Amino acid sequence: MSGGVVGGHGGAVPERAKPRRLPLLPQEARGAAARARPGDKDIQMADNSFSDGVPSDSLEAAKNASNTEKLTDQVMQNPQVLAALQERLDNVSHTPSSYIETLPKAVKRRINALKQLQVKCAHIEAKFYEEVHDLERKYAALYQPLFDKRREFITGDVEPTDAESEWHSETEEEDKLAGDMKNKAVIAEKEAAAAEEPAPRGIPEFWFTIFRNVDMLSELVQEYDEPILKHLQDIKVKFSDPGQPMSFVLEFHFEPNDYFTNPVLTKTYKMKSEPDKADPFSFEGPEIVDCDGCTIDWKKGKNVTVKTIKKKQKHKGRGTVRTITKQVPNDSFFNFFSPLRASGDGESLDEDSEFTLASDFEIGHFFRERIVPRAVLYFTGEAIEDDDNFEEGEEGEEEELEGDEEAEDDDDAEINPKKEPSQPSECKQQ
Repeated sequence: MSGGVVGGHGGAVPERAKPRRLPLLPQEARGAAARARPGDKDIQMADNSFSDGVPSDSLEAAKNASNTEKLTDQVMQNPQVLAALQERLDNVSHTPSSYIETLPKAVKRRINALKQLQVKCAHIEAKFYEEVHDLERKYAALYQPLFDKRREFITGDVEPTDAESEWHSETEEEDKLAGDMKNKAVIAEKEAAAAEEPAPRGIPEFWFTIFRNVDMLSELVQEYDEPILKHLQDIKVKFSDPGQPMSFVLEFHFEPNDYFTNPVLTKTYKMKSEPDKADPFSFEGPEIVDCDGCTIDWKKGKNVTVKTIKKKQKHKGRGTVRTITKQVPNDSFFNFFSPLRASGDGESLDEDSEFTLASDFEIGHFFRERIVPRAVLYFTGEAIEDDDNFEEGEEGEEEELEGDEEAEDDDDAEINPKKEPSQPSECKQQ
């Protein structure tokens, strides 16, 4: 079921017979009709009577007005002009809203009854999504043992068995043939060199590599964030408990490091799954409406979300100059845990704030729906390649359709050339 409002079967409104309308005349034409004269002789006589004793400017203005009236009459007698005006009036008068206004009161009353039914459909759909959230919570508990084992393999706490590490790739046969053709001496040399190197523990920099691979995340990461993210060991999603308002929490688990003391950093996303009372027909499923971060307990001198600048100040009276230091905000991924709050007091956010908040919601949703469930595929890049191929396919279809449209236009041109949950104790909620 889609996230849109449940709708009925739409149908085109039958075209009504178009009444014949008289064309609307411009102001000059209406003036000309009101001031119609018996004949041109009277106008000529009037012109002659004013030729003596009247300023030439007044005579010129009178002649211009007469010429304008004649020109207007000629234009309004042109059938093509009248047809164009009539077509424009017809198009304006046949909008859906204007059509509804023309219906009898009894029909409007029935339409209102249909809208009442539509609102009830929206509320039923909201209940559907609440049950979907309950299912997500249920299956998250089934996924979690697998995600816990994934963390053990990544950190090196557990080594996978031969059966667990067996994987048949599409290029396995090619790799086998290429391996058989290698010189045994070269292979032995490489094996000896590899034996001298220390074996890495687990999968080094697993989550940091994902941050680098995904454009949406790499844009947030600064150079001084990278050493910190290399200590990231796991990301978890936790859904709100039954009976609680709909929400989910992202938990970022870090190993002990030199930057902060929190073992877990959290970000809570609050959701809404009910039609808006003021606009119930806009309901398209659950939406993120707000988010909360947490307080990071930075070690001294390690806070990458601020930077210290030196500023000179001059005393107004004595003229002496002193240098002061000041901390100002600094770009960092870890600003993700100090989010902009959605306005809850009825005041609207400015355009930049709205964009920042929408981007934050998008990132949180991407972690929940894509990164956490399919982490290994974003680590290897396979999921990114799939996403790119899907997007290219959509663009290709669009280009193909545009080509068809151009071909149709060319054909027309030949025919008619004129046609154009509860938080971990390690991380306090702000």
